[in-house]
Amino acid sequence: MRNRICLIAASLLVAACNPGNKEAKRLRGACASGDVAACNSLAVRLSKGEYVLRDESHAAELFDQACKGNVGDGCASLGLAYQKGTGVKRDSVRALALFKQGCDMRGLAGCTSLGLVYRDGTGFPKDPAHAAALFQQACDGNNMAGCAHLGDLYAAGNGVTQDFARAADLLKRSCTAKIQIGCVGLGKLHNAGTGVPQNDSIAAALYDQACQANERTGCFHHARVLEAGLGVTQDFTRAAQLYREACEEGYGESCARLASMYERGAGVRHDLDRAKEFRKRACDDGYTESCEKPKPAGA
Repeated sequence: MRNRICLIAASLLVAACNPGNKEAKRLRGACASGDVAACNSLAVRLSKGEYVLRDESHAAELFDQACKGNVGDGCASLGLAYQKGTGVKRDSVRALALFKQGCDMRGLAGCTSLGLVYRDGTGFPKDPAHAAALFQQACDGNNMAGCAHLGDLYAAGNGVTQDFARAADLLKRSCTAKIQIGCVGLGKLHNAGTGVPQNDSIAAALYDQACQANERTGCFHHARVLEAGLGVTQDFTRAAQLYREACEEGYGESCARLASMYERGAGVRHDLDRAKEFRKRACDDGYTESCEKPKPAGA
């Protein structure tokens, strides 16, 4: 018993001496003294549970405090909280205003988030050209997520003139900086052999890397190559598992692919009822190809 108490005490002492814990304590003190930049940094840790107990509500309060103190990144992060409903009630209109406010104050993550809103047309018509300009602004300021999304636009010729070499450069830079959506985009270029050498094995490795880092699109594309046996050994069971994980996170096309596997009995047992269920989920999550088509008049 005494040895156990000593072990616990030693563990607590090590934790207290951890540089991350010391920094969190310093940020608390600095924020309490009115340092809004410290409040923003502390909020980031609270939102992730990094060396502090995760507290999304408190994080939102501190992001708000930082934003009101003209910290652009605080406005951008508060916008994401409103967009996702983490720590605050979901409010897409408020999120949009905060993204713009953050971007105007050189909070480059705000420019990237605002670009995504224009790219996807969330709540209003899509404007890919405006999205590209915002991503470029973020990327020019070394926001690698902005570079990744800009690379995707160049690869697709969406809002910009299609340029695979430019896309490859942007996606490589972002992937090297561990922006996993950039790794997914680079993998797609390797699958197609556009802007980079065609190599299914490299593509599969990039998808797997992104998936391991919890990027849901990486899981979807890794499942896709596992199902087809592109650059990896074909594995229906693992593909179905990854489709399910991406589907659970709201990736509609992944739900549709899982439905197809239930219809075929590939990697899962043959079950048409489950297939129908997942097709409905795909439709509900915005994958319109899985939505039931209206019957023609008189049919």
